[in-house]
Amino acid sequence: MAAERTELVIGTRGSKLALWQAEHIKGMVEEITGLPVRLKVIKTTGDKILDVPLAKVGGKGLFTKELEVALMAGEVDMCVHSMKDVPTELPEGLYIAAMPERVDPRDVIVSGKGYTLDSLPEGGRVGTSSLRRVAQVRHLRPDVEIVDVRGNLDTRMRKAEEGQVDAVILAAAGITRMGWADRITHYIEPGQMISAVGQGAIGVEIREDDEKMRHVMEHIGHPETMECVTAERVVMRRLEGGCQVPIGAYARIEGARIVMDAMVGSLDGSTIVRRRVEGPAEDPIGLGERMVRELLEGGAGAILEAIRGAESADELLGT
Repeated sequence: MAAERTELVIGTRGSKLALWQAEHIKGMVEEITGLPVRLKVIKTTGDKILDVPLAKVGGKGLFTKELEVALMAGEVDMCVHSMKDVPTELPEGLYIAAMPERVDPRDVIVSGKGYTLDSLPEGGRVGTSSLRRVAQVRHLRPDVEIVDVRGNLDTRMRKAEEGQVDAVILAAAGITRMGWADRITHYIEPGQMISAVGQGAIGVEIREDDEKMRHVMEHIGHPETMECVTAERVVMRRLEGGCQVPIGAYARIEGARIVMDAMVGSLDGSTIVRRRVEGPAEDPIGLGERMVRELLEGGAGAILEAIRGAESADELLGT
């Protein structure tokens, strides 16, 4: 019989935002279990490679793999992730056991000059490392220049505030969690730009055979968030999306139904296939499957085939 644990350990990345998220879960778990919880910071591949666009790095699990290795080895009891970083295929024996209630899933603009997406001048420089954002910005504003911007959240915000770029596009959730909402210039509504799968949601990953943690997770999960993110992740999984594919999906509960918007776009922004579906909240997987069919019928398959057929990352990014 396994020894009773006297403390619990959370595996987390070391960025300020990742640590905030881990501390948030830590507080919940300590309250439920009465046990002390310790954070173990683990550097991931995505944290180590900061001078190359994620689309060029390739591979899945850039921000999760090393954390999952520690989880499988029993070095940590749980891992805390931003759900938009979590691949749709998890290692055998692990699963996302809980998601607390999601916060604002929208994308936002931070700009030292107060620009919105509409008011950016012709030729304005827009910073983002997301192909999903690249496709949608080029569709809405083909006259602006896209600049790849990596680094932690504060670094990217300062590049816009100090004028290195005219604006950066980021997730509202991270900025708000860090207490920097007053630095947001403009919120981009889903009607203009569909957010990343899982954006605004935190996920806690545990071992399937860890009964103690399974029971703890039942107390911190938010069922509606889990349903919505599950529907979104079906779209990404079926379309084989990741950092290299411009896919967005945003689901929310309206009454007893889930409503979801999703998009697939070409990197030059010339073609955006966008659809909305809705269905019963108790069948998020079925809703996701229906969204995939509608996107493929609308021409998403040809866009994805062209992207995957690109001979190089430079061709993919149009550089």
